[in-house]
Amino acid sequence: MANIRLIHWNASEAASQIELLRSAGHDVAYDEKINPGISRRIRETQPHAVVIDLSRLPSHGREVAVYLRGQKATRELPLVFVGGAEEKVAAIRQLLPDATYTHVGKLKSAIRLAIKNRTASPVVPPQTMDRYAGRTAAQKMGIRPDSAVAVFDAPRAYASVLGELPTGASLLEEPSEPCAVTIWFAHDPETFQSALPRMRRIAARSKLWVAWKKKSAAPASRISEDFVRNAASAAGLVDYKVCAIDATWSGLALAPKRTRTTIENSL
Repeated sequence: MANIRLIHWNASEAASQIELLRSAGHDVAYDEKINPGISRRIRETQPHAVVIDLSRLPSHGREVAVYLRGQKATRELPLVFVGGAEEKVAAIRQLLPDATYTHVGKLKSAIRLAIKNRTASPVVPPQTMDRYAGRTAAQKMGIRPDSAVAVFDAPRAYASVLGELPTGASLLEEPSEPCAVTIWFAHDPETFQSALPRMRRIAARSKLWVAWKKKSAAPASRISEDFVRNAASAAGLVDYKVCAIDATWSGLALAPKRTRTTIENSL
């Protein structure tokens, strides 16, 4: 019997994998709501293997794995990726070639092999910020040449926040029609909450980014990544990408739950 930590972003779908693993005699730990504390719990419990499902939010699964490999305390834990779109899995293989990749039908045998072949010298890929170093904000946010970008609740000098745009791309302040990309600057919790229903409708037809000031910014912001994620989730939105826009602003990409895969694949 092995202690397995399962990472999956859909509780009902995770249930079948949990049942499968427990039928094989494994002890399975699973959190219905994945949050930043998951890495600490993995570090403290030291499971025999970490199983990461890629059928939903593969970018999130990738970053959890990269983080675990980047920490000395969790670096040697066997990683087993399950399912996922072929092109997404291929990209993760480039970062983590020595992880185990499988599908649900072969999950039990894949775990046995991953634990058996555990190595003390696994590949350690560049961490998130290192991989994105040198990329412009526009590149991180999926702004393409000749595209229109809608900007809501923009601060002064917001153009300098976004930096250089691709050729032909333009910024439009609160347009009446949806644009390819929408950037919504969040300044306080109350205004953010009240505008969420409207912005959810926009997110159905645009790549929606919420931008908020980092904790290190002055004056201190009452908005945080966890606040944006939790409030958006309650409004029927899910996050699928995060980035540092500049030294002051961070961004979280949101989409209606029913369309998040389509939007993620278009980035």
